[in-house]
Order: sequence, then C-alpha cells, then structure tokens
Amino acid sequence: MTVWMKSMKWPAALTAVTIAAATIAASSCGFHHSKYENPITKDTQQPDKALYDKAIHDLEKGRYELSRLTLNTLINTYDSSEYLAKAKLAIADSWYREGGASGLAQAEAEYKDFELFYSTMPEAAEAQYKICGVHFGQMSKPDRDTNQALRAEQECKQLVLQYPNSKFVPETEQRLREIDEVLAEGEMKSADFYYQKGARAAAANRYVPLVDQYPLYSRADEALWKGADEYLGLGAKLRPRAVQALQRIVRDYPLGTYADLAKKKLRELEAEVPEPDPAAVARMKYEQENRTKPGVFRSATGFLRPGPDVSMAAKTGSPAMKAPKQSIPVNVPGALEAGAPGFQGDVTVAPVANAGAGAKVDGATASIDGAKPQDPTAAATPAATSATADPAADAKSATTNSKDKKKKDKKDNKKDTKKQDQAQSQAAAPATDSTTPKP
Repeated sequence: MTVWMKSMKWPAALTAVTIAAATIAASSCGFHHSKYENPITKDTQQPDKALYDKAIHDLEKGRYELSRLTLNTLINTYDSSEYLAKAKLAIADSWYREGGASGLAQAEAEYKDFELFYSTMPEAAEAQYKICGVHFGQMSKPDRDTNQALRAEQECKQLVLQYPNSKFVPETEQRLREIDEVLAEGEMKSADFYYQKGARAAAANRYVPLVDQYPLYSRADEALWKGADEYLGLGAKLRPRAVQALQRIVRDYPLGTYADLAKKKLRELEAEVPEPDPAAVARMKYEQENRTKPGVFRSATGFLRPGPDVSMAAKTGSPAMKAPKQSIPVNVPGALEAGAPGFQGDVTVAPVANAGAGAKVDGATASIDGAKPQDPTAAATPAATSATADPAADAKSATTNSKDKKKKDKKDNKKDTKKQDQAQSQAAAPATDSTTPKP
C-alpha cells in the first residue's frame, strides 16, 4: 500500500494518515477480541479444567473451530466432569461469536439443547436471552420480511415468561418494545398505502387494530386519527367507531400531535370529550424527556443499514405479550353493527340427533355467541315420531287385497277399499314433517 501511494506522489502527511487509519481499522476488525463472559475462576490442575481453559483461550482469540474441538474432547473424554454444562454452553457461545447465518442457526440449536438438559442452571436464562439476540440482530426494516422480528418477539416473550426473575428481563422487555415498534411500523406502512389509495375499508381494518395490539407505538395517535377519518368516510353506521378512536387519542395520547385535533373533531360531532389519563400523561412526558433522535450522519446513511431504526421505540410501559386478535373487517355485510366490539364467541359444531337417512337437514348445527341451536326434533309431533306408514306400501297392499276380494263380491270389495283408503290417508296426514322426505 505504501509503495502504491508513493508512486501516486501523494503528500506525505496524507499517506501517513491513510496508513494509520488502515492500521486502526485492521486492528479493530481482526485483532481485538473480548473476554469470555462465563469463565471458570477455579484454580486447579485437573485435566478437564486444563482442556476447558485452553478452549476458552482459543475462543477469546477467535479460534472458534479449535475451541470447539477441545470442548468436544472434554465432553467425550470426561463424561462425569463438573465442567460439562459450561463446556456445552461454551460451544454455543463459540457459534454465536462466529456469527453468520449458519453460525447463528447452529448457536440457536446449541442453546436450545443447553436449556433442555440444564434448565435449572442460572445460565439457562442467558441461553434464552442469546436465542432472542440471534433473531433480534437479524431483523429487517419494517417494509421488508418480518419473519426475524416475529421470531425475536416469540423468543423474547418466552424469556420474560419462563425466567421472570432473571437479570436479563429488563433488557429483554426493552427489546420487545423495539420489536413492537418495528412490527407496528410495518403494519402502519400497509395501512398508509390503502389510505393514500382511497381504500377506506382496507385502511380502517388496519389502523385501529394496530393500536389495539401495539399501544406503545410512537405513531399510535396518528393511526387512530386516520382510522377515525376512514370510519367517518364509510358512513353514519360507523360513526360511533370514529368517536371511540378520537376519544382514545384524547384520553391515552394527550401530549401527541393529534390530541387538539381530536378534541376539535369531537366537538364538531357533538360527542363527549374525555379527560386525559394521568398515567398516559406521565408516560408521554417520560418518553419525550428520554427519547434520543438519530444524528444527521445516521439519518443520512440509514438506507445503507439492513437493520431497522428503533430510536423512536418506547422506553417505558409493558410490551405486548398477547398474540394479535383477529377482527372482522368493517366491510363485511352484516358482520358488525354500529359500535359493536365485533365477534367475541366461539363457533361449535355438533351432530344432529335423530336425523334419519335422506332427511333434508344439515348434519351439523352452529352455535354462535352462546345461542342454543334449534333441535330438529322439537317441532315434530308425537304422531310424527311414531308413525311409520308409507302411502306407497299401503296402496300396494290395498290393491292386492282388492284383487282377492273381487272373486267373492265386487260390490262389497269396492266399499271396503274406499273405507281403507280413507282411514290410511287420515293416519298418514299427521306424519308429514319437514324432516321426512316426500315419496
């Protein structure tokens, strides 16, 4: 590099600065290695401890393959060693430090195995924390694939729920807030697309449910404002929903940009203007005082970074711990009434009792919102359930009898046949039912 710079006849000072910068960059990229965070400080000359120390030394120097070979030798040779758990965790850490798509995938598998076999050790929470970090570090921007963000959310929630007393919980909760910011921003971009396109129903189906799932989203008040505007544009039937969205802005986001606009709109709609929630006021004050905006350089070079910008994520409040609730779109005919919260019941399926073959009834009944299904046998009369007369069979039998009686007395046979037909028709009349097929 120096010969090439001299051949170009660059100034000596510039050449020296360039060489120094290259040296610093090389030292920072290839020769600086951090200490291992889980060392064993016990001073002993046991062979398994010697193997472990050698592996950790190689791990700190970046010789990950050699470190894993030494650790596997320890595990296979000293199967009753007290350092087996530490060796298993160190193998996972070596993959985690090596990085790359394949390295991080292998690290996640090793951490999962460690949690499975050593779930009672304090390091189990750390293993789960690093699994969360594997996916958190691979998150893409909100307008791209959200698979890694969803996986990170799942793994971080598992840490909070499974190890609530761990020292990693506060940092994991902050990660969850940042993950929620990314997921909410992606949903907001989809809603904005339909908002600008003029598809009111599609936009309204995204704005308000977005805030229901991610109430700590930095643009939640804007989403509610746009959702209320779309509700009003869909007609008077959805006006109560618009009023509810505007009232949420005033009550839950009183220091936001849209609070005054929401108050003004509520007065125009002659609706009640609620008082701001004191807890919401305190939370928004804290966010405004502790939020750090990215610098000019970071904002200018943000398009070069694969990861999302989470500088606007909340710093306080409980992150979303429940799965998103699926709501019925507002443009489904008859699915929602004005101001109704939506479908809240369960749909159950059960076989119909006493449904004979060929009956004109469905094989199942649906029970929605606790409503009792109609019993297909309730409308049947006792005569209907007990009658078994078949007009076709009876007519055939009557014809056979009439032929036999014609030989004796034709006149008497005609009279008897008429009486029998009349009696049979009267007996078969009550047996007619909606569930009995007609001949």
